[in-house]
Amino acid sequence: MNDETMYFKVPREGNKETREILKEVYEALTEKGYNPINQIVGYILSGDPTYITSHKGARNLIRQIERDELLEKMVKNYIGIDNEK
Repeated sequence: MNDETMYFKVPREGNKETREILKEVYEALTEKGYNPINQIVGYILSGDPTYITSHKGARNLIRQIERDELLEKMVKNYIGIDNEK
């Protein structure tokens, strides 16, 4: 049995920043009359991109971000250690 803690590192990719993508997805969902928070949470929990509208390319945008990256950023932000700009 291995008692060592496994490390998990989220791979970083270029393109748009996560914050910008989420804002664009949020706006597209709002424009279509959806509750954007509920839809984004549904996507993060399930991995099903159909929670995100295709309006303004939002579905393709959200796919540029790994769900584990989103969760990592949200946890950091929630506890006040979000140091990414």
